[in-house]
Amino acid sequence: MTAELARLRDVARQACWRHATMDPAERGACAPDLAALFASIGEGVFLEAPFHVAYGRNLSLGEDVYINTGCVILDTAPVRIGSRTMLGPSVHIYCADHAHAAEERRRGLERALPVTIGEDVWIGGGAILLPGVIIGDGALVGAGAVVTRDVAPGARVAGSPARPL
Repeated sequence: MTAELARLRDVARQACWRHATMDPAERGACAPDLAALFASIGEGVFLEAPFHVAYGRNLSLGEDVYINTGCVILDTAPVRIGSRTMLGPSVHIYCADHAHAAEERRRGLERALPVTIGEDVWIGGGAILLPGVIIGDGALVGAGAVVTRDVAPGARVAGSPARPL
């Protein structure tokens, strides 16, 4: 990891900590220094604490997005969450994809793929979205699902790996 990436992660870590430790009456829906990290943030966004983001600068949130407690977004690539989308508690979104070969992992090789979540999506608690997935508008991802592939608009998926219901 470069010194600049380490610095950016530290800034995000500090902003997440302040969001989690501020009096909610003072913090409001999202601590100001955390919101300032994001690529974009729409009106009416609400982030429960605790919340963790790797960088923040790759995260775009539409209007009226609700992110419940314990969510983790590892935004090593762009993450877009569409308007009126809800994330249940402890949802994890991963963009980093580590090499499968041990030798490549030892050298620190990895790639990052964007994750896109459409509008009016509901992602149940404990779901995990893996690198590169696209969740279509109006989709529902069941609690605890592991999403390894794209989810069509309006589809309902659950399980590990996530499959249509």
